[in-house]
Amino acid sequence: MGFLEGKNILVTGVLTEGSIAFSVARLCQEQGATVVLTGVGRTFKVTQTMSGRLPVEAPVVELDITDDEQVAALADRVREHVPHLDGVVHSIGFAPQSVMGGNFMSGKWEDVATAIHISAFSLKALAAAARPLMTGGGSIVGLTFDGRYAWPVYDWMGVAKAAFEATSRYVARDLGPEGIRCNLVSAGPLMTTAAKHIPGFDEMENGWNARAPLGWDSSDPEPTARAVTALLSDWFPATTGSVVHVDGGVHAMGQ
Repeated sequence: MGFLEGKNILVTGVLTEGSIAFSVARLCQEQGATVVLTGVGRTFKVTQTMSGRLPVEAPVVELDITDDEQVAALADRVREHVPHLDGVVHSIGFAPQSVMGGNFMSGKWEDVATAIHISAFSLKALAAAARPLMTGGGSIVGLTFDGRYAWPVYDWMGVAKAAFEATSRYVARDLGPEGIRCNLVSAGPLMTTAAKHIPGFDEMENGWNARAPLGWDSSDPEPTARAVTALLSDWFPATTGSVVHVDGGVHAMGQ
């Protein structure tokens, strides 16, 4: 029996087999959970294809997190497959290239607003949409990249991640009385689809392995996915509003 036996988990952001979200969905199934995925727009069919590569093919429901009507319809769409949710994985993020890659000072508000909407406000939107399905409490887990620092080339996406981390704390505050936890996993640099769209990403990745006491493999999402899966379980019943670092230990080291 797995430690997620009998649980229903919603996972967003499954686009490739190398993504953190795909590894989370696979691990959740291996630990006994029923998984539902979300897909969006032109990548919906991609998510459906990835679903077929999981141990058990998972249903995919449509969710554009910036579309109020789709957000409002999420609970009903999920109920077509499972009666309730015990966990939600937020793996959603985007910023236009015009506000990354050394373009911090030249970034325009319209593009910055897009980054904050999709990468930060989306956590509140997803939590609110899933809330009616989490009547027995549960766990929301998101993915971040340490928002305490000004990283090379990350620019306004870094600001969005800082806002995302603050949003998680407020979600934890407001949903805690309902037994719903909200935590984040801060991963080291991983060569995900999102990372490939960050101009100059190698500047962030460069030297990470050398600085990490445990070492770091930027091609392996499994350690991060394991942390997310663990936080979805009942083994962290009194942990909320926290950021768990899975980065080989770099966050704790001086320069």
